[in-house]
Amino acid sequence: MNVDPLFQAKVQCPCCENTFLSSRVRPSFRKATRTDSDFCSHYKDDVNPDFYVVRVCPYCGYSSTENMKQELTPRQKEMYMERIGKSWVHRDYGGKRTWEEALDCYKRALLCAQTVGDSERVIAGLLHHIAWMYRLREIKDQELRFLRYALEEYIHVYEREGSNINNARLMYLIGELHRRLDEPYEAVKWFARVVNDKRIMDAGMIKASREAWHQLREEMMEKKMAMPDEVELL
Repeated sequence: MNVDPLFQAKVQCPCCENTFLSSRVRPSFRKATRTDSDFCSHYKDDVNPDFYVVRVCPYCGYSSTENMKQELTPRQKEMYMERIGKSWVHRDYGGKRTWEEALDCYKRALLCAQTVGDSERVIAGLLHHIAWMYRLREIKDQELRFLRYALEEYIHVYEREGSNINNARLMYLIGELHRRLDEPYEAVKWFARVVNDKRIMDAGMIKASREAWHQLREEMMEKKMAMPDEVELL
């Protein structure tokens, strides 16, 4: 018997509070063939779990993820309806999604998050996911554009939260996005921070940062680029 890789989950809209169904991918089908160094997963089948992260309310159009605000204030609801919701035309994203539909869902979620003032970390994650979507189709200029936006938001998150010892993954990501945007000097500084900060105990991120630093250092040496002294690993 063939099992449908999708199942329907019941969701309550944070804005209009109506209940609707949104598709998810069954855990048994969430097997990535590879994962990029910035955590973008690639899948063998045409069912990509990332296509179904965003839940779109068919009644008011409010689009959100599990990481976004689950309760909105009356003012936030009003702002959404004034700026976005009033032009919503009923449509249902509850079934199987194409790449184009998934991209549209992410962009709608981004607009919603920005409109209701969701956290910088949430907005950074949405921008990063949009970059991944373009990467899947090898649309390089748009991928780099959204990686730049994501990087700027990740840096704002880091500046706001300070050098929290739980931010090793965030620091690594900032370095990795600098690397992907061809900014090696900035990248090696962030990788070195993760490795050299003795308060950080995240072995996985320390290992990833050390490997990325060494690879980038070799590339810079091949190009005869000078390596700043302050980014040597301890």
